[in-house]
Amino acid sequence: MLSRIQRRIDFSVWRRPRVILWATAGVVALGLLIALEIAARRYGGEPGPLTNQAREVIFAPKPGPLYGGLALMMVVLTWRQRFVAAGFAIGVDLVFVLVRWAVDAHVPEGQEFGNGALWAMLGCAVFAVTRRTGRERVLLLKGVGLGLLLVAGRKTGDTWLLITAKTRPTVLDPYVALADHALGNPSWFAGRLLQSSGPVLTHVIDLVYAQLAVAAVVAALYQLRNVAREGRFPRHHLVRTFLVIGLLGPAFYMIFPVVGPIFAYGPGTSGTGGLQWAVADLWPHTPPGIAVPHPVPYDGITPRNCMPSLHTAWAVAIFVHTRKGPRLLRYAGTFWLVATLSATLGFGYHYGVDLVAGVVFALTVEGALRAFDHGWDRSGVRLVAHGTGVFAALLLAYRFLPEQMAARPWAAGPLVIVSMLSVIHAYVRTTGAWEPKAAPTLEPEPQPEPA
Repeated sequence: MLSRIQRRIDFSVWRRPRVILWATAGVVALGLLIALEIAARRYGGEPGPLTNQAREVIFAPKPGPLYGGLALMMVVLTWRQRFVAAGFAIGVDLVFVLVRWAVDAHVPEGQEFGNGALWAMLGCAVFAVTRRTGRERVLLLKGVGLGLLLVAGRKTGDTWLLITAKTRPTVLDPYVALADHALGNPSWFAGRLLQSSGPVLTHVIDLVYAQLAVAAVVAALYQLRNVAREGRFPRHHLVRTFLVIGLLGPAFYMIFPVVGPIFAYGPGTSGTGGLQWAVADLWPHTPPGIAVPHPVPYDGITPRNCMPSLHTAWAVAIFVHTRKGPRLLRYAGTFWLVATLSATLGFGYHYGVDLVAGVVFALTVEGALRAFDHGWDRSGVRLVAHGTGVFAALLLAYRFLPEQMAARPWAAGPLVIVSMLSVIHAYVRTTGAWEPKAAPTLEPEPQPEPA
């Protein structure tokens, strides 16, 4: 009788809406990873995210994402447990380094460490299942899942980029470059400005662009600093937005393949591209002229990862989530946004219209997540519908109306900017109304003076 009641209680737990939602999300995520694994092997002949994640238990990994994931996982631990987990990770890495040195194993530069972080996260998962129960077990498993999701997101992104290069032999850069005339070809202007600024500023901006994930982890650690003490995660935090942007964004790379100005109109960079693939050698000194656009072939290794600019979207998410932090964090979020926008344009990785689409995309995703936490009401539906409509209109205009945009920049340029500003205004107004209002303090009534 008791076991029957227990089974009934357990079944009722699994029928809760939030549990069903998370279980469904887990199944969908696993299905996506399996699909990406198959696609990577079929189109690129390389292992996908599941295989790459599994092999890093033994083989040399990229340490950045793994230690970032470990840092996020440790928000659910006490300070003593954090020191133990960090010491265990460092100790395992030292053992791996010594073994590889002893057997004279070849290790790519910058990949000497990282296995220990993965072992520490997996060890915490085993510890949660075997030595913890109830809420403590759930909280620790959530922390491990958060850390592993960050690592899996990086692996998934790398696989997506490989698939875009292998499955999209032509790119639509002439369309986007033509539409960019409406904004005054900002990538060409920023490229010339950055080249004349000297090596120090160039190095700083390049470092900021490359370490965007580090800024995200720092901001997320501040948001999640009280998880261990409160025994629960906040309803909404930066990691959720980061992961959703990374999950949805590459789908538009497949729809709208673009490689960027330095590739389509320059020599390329990072070992890909080349003048033999470029439409013309123009970037950053000579903006392209107005001509009838058409798809152009490009190499099979350069990712088609421009439309929308996900670096811009992630930088906007960091900026938004640092607004309620201390002054130093707010300044850092603003600096990272400005430096990221400067890098995307100045290094020729993106066109100006890519950045506009990235801002709209980020605020639409952020608004949808906040609406889900707040409860879908009319204002939330209106915000998401508005952002989605503007994003779709921008992409359609870039694809089918670039000649008209270039011929009438005095009208198209302001219209593009105003459409982005309308999404920013809708987001600020809607989410501001959802913020809890502080109750006014009542002043005590004056008392009559004693006679």
